[in-house]
Amino acid sequence: MKIYTKTGDRGETSLVGGARVVKSHIRVAAYGDVDETSATIGLARVAAPADFAAALLAEVQRDLFTIGAALATPESAKLKDRQLAKSVVAAERIVELERAIDAAAAELPALQAFVLPGGTPKAAALHVARTVCRRAERRVLELARVEDIGEWPLKYVNRLSDLLFVLSRWVGKHLGETEYLWQRGLESHARKR
Repeated sequence: MKIYTKTGDRGETSLVGGARVVKSHIRVAAYGDVDETSATIGLARVAAPADFAAALLAEVQRDLFTIGAALATPESAKLKDRQLAKSVVAAERIVELERAIDAAAAELPALQAFVLPGGTPKAAALHVARTVCRRAERRVLELARVEDIGEWPLKYVNRLSDLLFVLSRWVGKHLGETEYLWQRGLESHARKR
């Protein structure tokens, strides 16, 4: 199988089911941003050191692939039950993200100000993944306002951005990095975790 097909040379792509749309279509933008979220999570996942977050993030990447496939499938109601089951992230996965958020947050000091992204390369990569995830969330919401995609993709992506934020702080804390907090004015406040 060749990597290039030349079918997109005129700015169109195929959705699951064969429908052709322009590459700037909101559906393509939504699953593209979800894919970009997965790629940035992959970068964060492989950044040293390895920790519990790496395994969790690998699971998240699998979930994002499923979400991307669902977003690339118009008229999902026409799918057979077996196909539909494979194209949905179970509600339990959202609960698992919430548990991971709660577990990591329990080890962190309460926030008194906004956190400036940075710290270690891994923490910084998680912050980048968080911002890309927030963009994906906005695109998924935009798609949900014009087409019925169900509630679960938006819930998952929203919870994921929260997880990425907490993990960025958690990683920095466990590496003994200083956390920089924004304060009004020109100076930032550094706090040892």
